[in-house]
Amino acid sequence: MKPVMLVAFSSLALVAAAPSAAPMGMAGVRAALADPAREAKLREMDASRKPAEVLAFLGVRPGMAVADMFAGSGYWTPLFARAVGPRGSVTAWQPLQMYKDKGKAEIDALVARTPGATLRTFPFEAWQGPARAYDVALVNLDYHDMYWESAKYGIGRAEPGAFARAMYASLKPGGVVGIIDHVGPAGDTRAIVDKLHRIDPAVVKADFLKAGFKLDGESKILANPADDHSKNVFDPAIRGKTDRFFFRFRKPR
Repeated sequence: MKPVMLVAFSSLALVAAAPSAAPMGMAGVRAALADPAREAKLREMDASRKPAEVLAFLGVRPGMAVADMFAGSGYWTPLFARAVGPRGSVTAWQPLQMYKDKGKAEIDALVARTPGATLRTFPFEAWQGPARAYDVALVNLDYHDMYWESAKYGIGRAEPGAFARAMYASLKPGGVVGIIDHVGPAGDTRAIVDKLHRIDPAVVKADFLKAGFKLDGESKILANPADDHSKNVFDPAIRGKTDRFFFRFRKPR
């Protein structure tokens, strides 16, 4: 949630509403992506986010309960809703620090027009979800912020291990959490996050394994070998094209 991210939270266009009779599963996601009502800004994001492939790797299916963590302006929420269909549900989790002004109006409107979606807020640095509630959760480009703090934006020091443990408690047995983030170098994690907004994949693995998860899969669909890991992710030369790791962690049954 750096300054640029804050702007993104309030400026990204919203996904068009899914009709009540929306098709389910990946067919529903493909239909949502092809919806002519989606704005150009969203279509431009599809190329780098590869949403159909991401949801398939997470194993999202009709009837599931999904947590869209750090929902922002809601890029993922309607796509999850299409995938889980009318028998499923999606919770868009929004940090209180971002739930204000234009950003509040945008996410409120998006959730209101997305069947099966609800909105919940939380202190950025202290998330706590309901016990055994979700089949799938996604943290897209935000986990590194567990190592970031900002007096300017009212974000205090978080404990990454506490977040991972809370995520473990909130997943159903056998549930999965997907972590997508910018690949960063090894070193002082908080310093690297503050400078580059990246994180060492090994740090993420360690945090989630320590919380009790099993590493269930790793996808290279968002990788970019040409990315210079020493560049800030908002550098115009690499912004939107960073090398991203994608881990799937599973809670044992």
